[in-house]
Amino acid sequence: MAFQDLITMLALLSVVIFCFSSGVRAAPQVPCYFIFGDSLVDNGNNNVLRSLARADYLPYGIDFPNGPSGRFSNGKTTVDEIAELLGFEDEIPPYASASDDAILKGVNYASAAAGIRDETGQQLGGRISFSGQVNNYQQTVSQVVNLLGTEDQAASYLSKCIYSIGLGSNDYLNNYFMPQFYSTGSQYTPEAFADVLIEAYTEHLRTLYNYGARKMILFGIGQVGCSPSELAQHSEDGTTCVETINTANQMFNSKLKAVVDQFSTELPDSKVIYINSYGIFQDIISNPSAYGFSVINAGCCGVGRNHAQITCLPLQTPCDNRREYLFWDAFHPTEAGNIIVAQRAYNAQSPEDAYPIDINHLAQL
Repeated sequence: MAFQDLITMLALLSVVIFCFSSGVRAAPQVPCYFIFGDSLVDNGNNNVLRSLARADYLPYGIDFPNGPSGRFSNGKTTVDEIAELLGFEDEIPPYASASDDAILKGVNYASAAAGIRDETGQQLGGRISFSGQVNNYQQTVSQVVNLLGTEDQAASYLSKCIYSIGLGSNDYLNNYFMPQFYSTGSQYTPEAFADVLIEAYTEHLRTLYNYGARKMILFGIGQVGCSPSELAQHSEDGTTCVETINTANQMFNSKLKAVVDQFSTELPDSKVIYINSYGIFQDIISNPSAYGFSVINAGCCGVGRNHAQITCLPLQTPCDNRREYLFWDAFHPTEAGNIIVAQRAYNAQSPEDAYPIDINHLAQL
C-alpha cells in the first residue's frame, strides 16, 4: 500500500471514529413532522387551557424523561415513537410553546377532548378542535414563509414533511354516545354521522393541502368500545367489548380509508396513507401475551370498576407492572401500547396495518 493511500485510510478512519464518539446521527428521513389530534397525542397544548382534559400532573408522565408534560400516558405517545423512528433527535414541540426556530422541524397541534366537530368535548371546557388546529397550522405556515424567504421556498420545504392526523374518537366518546350532553345520537344514524364527520374531515385535509401538506397519515379510530371506560360503563362482565360503539367506529374507519383513494384521484401530487389502528388493537386484544400484556381491560391508573370510572387522580399511585398493561387510564394506552401501534404504523407487520404503504415508505417518497 502506498504511503499516500495509508494516510487517506487513516484520515477516513479518524472521521468514522469521531462520528461514533461524538454521537453524530444521520439526518431525519423528513425535514419536519406536523401532528393533529386529540388526547392520544397531545403533548402539552391543553396545559394552558381552562380545561378538565389535562394531564400535566403526576402520575401522568411517571416514566417520561421530564416527568408530566401534558401527555395522557405514563410515557411516550405514538407520535413520540414515530418521530424517533423517523430520525428526530428531539420531541416535536407543542404549538403552545413552539419557538420560531423549532417550527421548522414540525409542530404538534393536538388537543385533548378535541373532535372533528367543533362542539365535541365542550363539557370538558377548553380544547382546540380540528378546525382550530388547522387555523394554528396556517399561522405556522406564515412563520415558515418568513423564515425561509418566499412562499415557493416554504411550499417546497413543506411538501417533503409528514403530516399525522388522528381525530374522531371524541366525536363518539364525547358527543355521539353521550346523550346527556349532545343530540347527535338521536339526529343521525351511525352511518349518517360517519358521513358528516368524514365530510368535515375531508374539508380540513383540503385546507392542509392548500397550505403545503402533501404527505399525510390518516390514523383510524382504535377499538373505543374496548377501552376500560366503556367496559366499566356498558360491559356486563367488564371484559366484553361494546359492539355498538366498535361498529360505529368501523363505519367511520371504512369511510376514512376511502379518502386515501379519493385524494390520489383528485390531487395526484398528494401522498395519503391510512393506518389501521383498529386492526392493530384488535390483534393485541386477541392475543395480549404475544405483546407482553397481562391486563387489557383495566387502567393501570384510575378509580372504580376497571380502574376506569375516574381517570388518574393527582399523585395517585399507579400499578407497578406498567409494561403489562395495555391501558394507562380509562381511555389512553400505556407507553408500551403506544410503541406497538407506532412501530406497526411505521413498518407494517401485516398488509392490513397500513394502506397503501406504511410511514417508512411514505417518508421515502
